[in-house]
Amino acid sequence: MIHHVSIPAREPRHVAAVLAELMGGTCYPFGPLEGAFMATSGDAHGTMIEVYPERATLDIPASDDQVVFGENTAPPKSWPFHVLLSVPRERDEIERIGAREGWRARTFGRGLQGQKPFFHVVEFWVENRVMIEVVSPSMAQEYQDFMKSMQLPVMNDPESLRLMRATHTMKTA
Repeated sequence: MIHHVSIPAREPRHVAAVLAELMGGTCYPFGPLEGAFMATSGDAHGTMIEVYPERATLDIPASDDQVVFGENTAPPKSWPFHVLLSVPRERDEIERIGAREGWRARTFGRGLQGQKPFFHVVEFWVENRVMIEVVSPSMAQEYQDFMKSMQLPVMNDPESLRLMRATHTMKTA
């Protein structure tokens, strides 16, 4: 189980407040890093998302001490990162919150092209840069049912891989 993750944002306080709203939780400053905030859920798992200023990095210090924060002088437009977040809200509420913020929030099925989806998620694009897959309680159940019954050999089958990749590869003009 993942209890917390960190993501970058141009406006960490605002992003953390929106994520806390989605989770039905609260936004607080994140003490170790100036300008960082955390969205807490208040759930039994201690689910939290730390939202760092976009230029922050996590670095290994020269000494044998714990992680330190550094600076990325050229942050990318987007990141190859995502997390699946279960929230106590329905799909339409999730999409409405995204629309209110001007962030892309659309529901998609995950699976093999041309076949019934394995499960559904709302692609919730924080600041239209970082994707968080957000799921309602029923969507979370759909995901959990899939993961419990998933036939792992399918994930190694060349044709299945081709069909999965067909929906996620950027098409060139």
